[in-house]
Amino acid sequence: MKPEILAPAGNLEKLKAAINFGADAVYLGGSKLNLRAFADNFSNEDLKEGIEFAHLRGKKVYVTLNVFPHNDDLDGLEDYLKEVYEIGADAIIVSDPGIIMTAREVVPNLEIHLSTQANNVNYKSAIFWHKQGVKRIVLARELSLKEIKEIRSKLPDTCELEAFVHGSMCMSYSGRCLMSNYMTGRDANRGQCAQPCRYKYFLMEEKRDGEYFPVIEDDKGSYIMNSKDLCMIEHIPELMESGVMSFKIEGRMKSSYYVASVCKSYREALDAYVADGANYKFQQKWLDNLLKPSHRQFYTGFYFGDPSNQIYESSSYIRDYDIVGVVRKYDEKSNIATIEQKNKTYLCDTVEVLRPVGDNILITLDDMKNSKGESIPSAPSAQMIFTVNVKEKLCENDILIKAKEKK
Repeated sequence: MKPEILAPAGNLEKLKAAINFGADAVYLGGSKLNLRAFADNFSNEDLKEGIEFAHLRGKKVYVTLNVFPHNDDLDGLEDYLKEVYEIGADAIIVSDPGIIMTAREVVPNLEIHLSTQANNVNYKSAIFWHKQGVKRIVLARELSLKEIKEIRSKLPDTCELEAFVHGSMCMSYSGRCLMSNYMTGRDANRGQCAQPCRYKYFLMEEKRDGEYFPVIEDDKGSYIMNSKDLCMIEHIPELMESGVMSFKIEGRMKSSYYVASVCKSYREALDAYVADGANYKFQQKWLDNLLKPSHRQFYTGFYFGDPSNQIYESSSYIRDYDIVGVVRKYDEKSNIATIEQKNKTYLCDTVEVLRPVGDNILITLDDMKNSKGESIPSAPSAQMIFTVNVKEKLCENDILIKAKEKK
């Protein structure tokens, strides 16, 4: 069975980008009980529109209810589950046994996936959850490929496995962290993580108040808990052999550009392997597309054993490219492209076009005009609509990106 590419959707725009650029399914947070309280998330109206958009294209939508709920979080749970089911969600992603029990009682036909927050790291636990009505296990990120293969070999065929293949990694065990709550009052296990693991720290001996010692020999301090980003694009064959049937991408807080780039690279790599595994070869362009949007240093997580995953020098992202616009329309007769601005861009800029299908191309933005038809030297205003003359054929939803100037 061909594995699914499962992409994050922080809002409706990102959902559409994910599906347009190759995702088979998306996961998203609704109005309650999800672990990204500061994402845009989906109102019931947006959720309905997103599900209709996905289903018309043969894609699926999974709704996260993956917090560890306190008593007051359970208020209205039954009604919310019914709403999610009636709107047409394909599954819910859950970490708490109480929510699982409630879902089985009030929406028994709604598919349940066990969140990675439940830190499932062995086959016995997977069998236990499967017997509770869980269709799919989202495996903990702390597993090696060898362990995943063993888990798969001991499960019934009716139990599916999903695993993260790309995106940010949490320094805490399966994301079960108390630091944010302790330091800022924002509970990571209820969707409000402030990411204190990304802060800069010094060492201080308890009886020498105010005397700070760098943990490494660097006057900038040390980011002792700052993790690298997971990237398995160079290891599609190993993932295929593991028995995982859903390749999950992290990033509901990330940009539409990030979502589109990652979906496209993994879509092309996976399709290439499925088409001819015996002659499959990794293509550098897949990794190049992943290096352009905002990211941290890449590594392969726990898949090949105990990782070296910390970045001590900085917690900032690497971002060499910016999205500058999205194509909304293209007239082949006049060669006029209508663009929605995402970042400031200038007349005669050379930009790269990220397309759902095919290699990226370079174009020049000629004859730039605003919505009134007036010539302009730049497109400076957020989300403004402007037109340019482009000889190369563009398509709706193509993304325009531009290399950042080196300082």
